[in-house]
Amino acid sequence: MNDFADIAEALAKFSQDRDWEQFHNPKDLAIAISIEANELLELFLWKSPTEADKEKVKQELADILSFAFLLAKKYDLDVKQIILDKISLNDEKYPVDKAKGTAKKYNEL
Repeated sequence: MNDFADIAEALAKFSQDRDWEQFHNPKDLAIAISIEANELLELFLWKSPTEADKEKVKQELADILSFAFLLAKKYDLDVKQIILDKISLNDEKYPVDKAKGTAKKYNEL
């Protein structure tokens, strides 16, 4: 089993042991990801990037990733594969010769 699958299984067991599966439908998991992402953003509000508390960033990022893994599991998605697929898609949309050193969106290159 790959590391990503191990993480997904550990998260699922944690939720099942607490009977939280009932709350983890795809809609609510997507909402939770957004809420946790906003909590991460709050750590940077009114600060320079170096002023953010690294431990708090770690905790919020773990929450985001945990909910993302649970959402992927709901749809039986292989996290590693969907990330690799997205990199491949972005490689087509953002060829190095056009995208290197610029933050322009693919349709502006």
